[in-house]
Amino acid sequence: MKKMILVVVLATVCLFANAQDGLKGTWFAGGEISYSDVSDVKSTMVLPIAGTFVSPDVAVGLGVGYMSVKENGVTDDAFVVKPLVRKYWNITGPLYLFGQAAAPMIFGDNTQLGLQLSPGLDFVVTSWMTIETSFTIFGVNYIDYDGGGSDFSIGANPFNSIADREVGNLQVGVKFLF
Repeated sequence: MKKMILVVVLATVCLFANAQDGLKGTWFAGGEISYSDVSDVKSTMVLPIAGTFVSPDVAVGLGVGYMSVKENGVTDDAFVVKPLVRKYWNITGPLYLFGQAAAPMIFGDNTQLGLQLSPGLDFVVTSWMTIETSFTIFGVNYIDYDGGGSDFSIGANPFNSIADREVGNLQVGVKFLF
């Protein structure tokens, strides 16, 4: 019995011991740029994002940028802060699946706080560049209006019915590694 316990302990240590640090300590830079013109609403956002890998498969980052929304002739300029954390899983070779949790905060005429959960794929093109795509599958949003009042909303996209199969906010981008 003692030998069996020793074998299990050694197997567990070997399983979790990893001589490689992978991407730990590697910095990354990317961002989001968007423009929308639907009916009487025009919006523009520029959000550079930088971060670091705190372990071989976990990254933390922060986006700081600007957003402008013009609706019915009224323009709302806002400051955007978006902290995020990502967990990566290697599928095969250069293809990775990731899960991202982000907490976007928008400060302008109105204050907006949110939480977003997003799955995505990351394809490593070179040792310094990746191409990624992701979409928001769950979001919680709170808005505190400048003129008084507030609004709270929850949005989910669990892919459980035909009506829910629209993917929200599909994003494609490039990430640079340093």
